[in-house]
Amino acid sequence: MTQIGQGSLSHTIVLPTVETTLTLAWASRTDTGHRREANEDSYVALPPIFAVADGMGGHSAGEVASAAVVTRLAEHGGESIVTAEGITGSLSLAVEDMAKGVGVTDQGTGTTATGVGLGIVSDAAAWIVFNIGDSRVYQLVSGVLEQVTVDHSVVQELVDSGRITREEADVHPQGNVITRAVGFHEPPIPDYRILPVQAGMRLLVCSDGLTKELTAYGIRHFLLSNPNAEDAVEALVAAALENGGRDNVTVVVVDVLDVSSAAANPE
Repeated sequence: MTQIGQGSLSHTIVLPTVETTLTLAWASRTDTGHRREANEDSYVALPPIFAVADGMGGHSAGEVASAAVVTRLAEHGGESIVTAEGITGSLSLAVEDMAKGVGVTDQGTGTTATGVGLGIVSDAAAWIVFNIGDSRVYQLVSGVLEQVTVDHSVVQELVDSGRITREEADVHPQGNVITRAVGFHEPPIPDYRILPVQAGMRLLVCSDGLTKELTAYGIRHFLLSNPNAEDAVEALVAAALENGGRDNVTVVVVDVLDVSSAAANPE
């Protein structure tokens, strides 16, 4: 388990190239859960990057993999923006780091990696959403919750092909089998999606330890009923633990408090 970054009640980011000032708030938490002996989840919450990695491959190897991902992504911390190319580059370096890790076998190790990075797309501030595996990103805008990422998993492929329903997927015996990961000596292939930055939007980045225990309805309920990011994180983790806590649970909540445009200086 590697945790990078501290929460913030209000943090201002100035993007002079697009004459935009953003105010963000965020919070994060990870918990081992009730059934796992170790926590193989890791996260980074350090502007402009917020990400979660859920390691696999057994205790030390899984921890090596998730730590490698968030440590490399954290190298963007302190920058004003990040790019998709920069994110992919960090994930590639993480794969190299995993091969050197203690406890890694010849078969290697791997991890999910999902999150959001603040960037500039088409001359506007935007969230660059990235995903490999079955950890997820959700957005809540005007009370509407949307799952932004699509799982790379066997059950998702079965749902997409119409062979099982979403409800059946939630209890499928192959629910833990993912079809894409960062690691195993392979180049990472993330999916990307762009979200416009909007005042009032809330982003949730989480490992499947949360989504195994809470439905989308439950997630929306706790996000809506806890306006403060830290309260929302605590409520979501607590609910996942109360519902069984069968896996490590990691949650990062990011709020866009304000977006303001600065007029060009006439001088």
